[in-house]
Amino acid sequence: MQLSEQEIIRRQKMEDLRKLDINPYPAELFEVNASAKEILENYERQKSDYRQISIAGRIMSTRIMGNAAFAELQDETGRIQIYVRRDDICPGEDKTLYNTVFKKLLDIGDIIGVKGYGFTTQTGEISIHVTSLTVLTKSLRPLPIVKETTDEQGNVTKHDAFTDPEQRYRMRYVDLIVNPEVRDTFIKRTQLVNSMRQYLNVKGYLEVETPILQPLYGGAAARPFKTHHNTLDMTLYLRIANELYLKRLIVGGFNGVYEFSKDFRNEGMSRFHNPEFTQVELYVAYKDYYWMMDLVEEMIEKVALDLHGSTQVKVGENIIDFKRPWTRYTMFEAIQHFTGIDISEMDEQQLRDTCVKLNVPMDQTMGKGKLIDQIFGEKCEPNLIQPTFITDYPLEMSPLAKKHRSKPGLVERFEAICNRKEIANSFSELNDPIDQRERFEEQLELGKRGDEEAMTLDEDFLRALEFGMPPTAGLGIGIDRLSMIMTNSSSIQDVLFFPQLKPEKQAAGFNEKEFTDAGVRAEFIPILQKLGIQSLAQMKEMKASKLFNDVCGTRKKMKLEITNPTLEEVEGWLK
Repeated sequence: MQLSEQEIIRRQKMEDLRKLDINPYPAELFEVNASAKEILENYERQKSDYRQISIAGRIMSTRIMGNAAFAELQDETGRIQIYVRRDDICPGEDKTLYNTVFKKLLDIGDIIGVKGYGFTTQTGEISIHVTSLTVLTKSLRPLPIVKETTDEQGNVTKHDAFTDPEQRYRMRYVDLIVNPEVRDTFIKRTQLVNSMRQYLNVKGYLEVETPILQPLYGGAAARPFKTHHNTLDMTLYLRIANELYLKRLIVGGFNGVYEFSKDFRNEGMSRFHNPEFTQVELYVAYKDYYWMMDLVEEMIEKVALDLHGSTQVKVGENIIDFKRPWTRYTMFEAIQHFTGIDISEMDEQQLRDTCVKLNVPMDQTMGKGKLIDQIFGEKCEPNLIQPTFITDYPLEMSPLAKKHRSKPGLVERFEAICNRKEIANSFSELNDPIDQRERFEEQLELGKRGDEEAMTLDEDFLRALEFGMPPTAGLGIGIDRLSMIMTNSSSIQDVLFFPQLKPEKQAAGFNEKEFTDAGVRAEFIPILQKLGIQSLAQMKEMKASKLFNDVCGTRKKMKLEITNPTLEEVEGWLK
């Protein structure tokens, strides 16, 4: 493992703590009775409650002033200043805890526990006067330091911020430490789920769990992830939806069931798509899609009010208003509205001609339903900013939806579109087992034509329908996309703690021969590795004087019994 100079120093400090009989990773409980936010909000009104504070957190800055010091401590709720005086934490003759441990062996990022009492400094800052200090965790890697400056107008500017998206997503633990505002996004996401769960529970619907590993994938048009069960010697799929299992529960006699589910689709990735995502699916017996539209409006309006205290939410440059009622178009009305073309009576070839006319991408595997979906996706969705219901989809697009009661060739389905993307999908669910079998068989034919997202035929689900499923309304809402909107996030990766990423690029292995060929004596190779120098090209970018000083200093720290190189020798390495 290649260690930087800072990492080497921190490991040495860890060993120095141990030599002082201080465990840098103690097992004992540290009692916490207050938080930074609580103290800052309540101290001025209730000073007597903060005479015996016990708090823990990360050191985020220090200012050493001889026998006293100020530091910033960060816990889950925020930061608070602490005041550490040598004679208070070292009341006896032994001043090691302050002079050596606090001043020399602790670093930014280390986790400590302190006990003390609240006070206000001469500058008016609420702080903790420390009377006891405990080392809880030694951090072996330095944090990226985010510095802030405030101008005369009160505008805060961050310097050297940890902002590279890939690094933030890959090292979310660091992102959460140095960019505390990121926490708010995920707190709001949890509040969003809790708001929806509360709404559905009050309605009397039962939260359930259904299988993630499925012998047949179904309930959506998507490519699955495939795995293998060794004991059963059978192929299994990670679910792409939980629809067909939830419908089985409606057959079994439950009137309303829902599930917050992790689903998996082996498809492309973008700022709107992650292969692993979360949705809530709801099925309610004896209801239809008109009823479900009213429920979605009411529930999402409640979510906005619970999170923001208003139905209006800022998303990018737009203010999106979730107040009921939302705009409603049929799919054909929307296409005609945004393109001026009525496609409601077109056959497959006419739809292909329309795609050409409108410059809509297509290929030969697409049937009538996919072509209509392409036109809608290209020409309508980009214009739908405010929450809008799109209803009455073509039969070919919806193999699990019930045929429309009064419009031949259509099904009773709606999608809720907001900020140009689908956030909800709903049907009056198909419960005719004969019709459902025919739809599945049509999907099999599309699969033979090369459509990798065509559905499979699920005999057990058809058997369940043959026992009788009552008229049912079904709903799926994408939690990730709704979270993006409710937190004003531009990428799905911003609302996932650990989004899927490409494998991290590994540094090329250390080539000792290229260094020895350049004249570096073998005994100095370990020193160069400790300095984090991984290639000859990297070393040759350094100034000879700095490299000379670094090598000599590291040799001393490593206590190697070798003679330092001369400056002339180091200059020879860099030629």
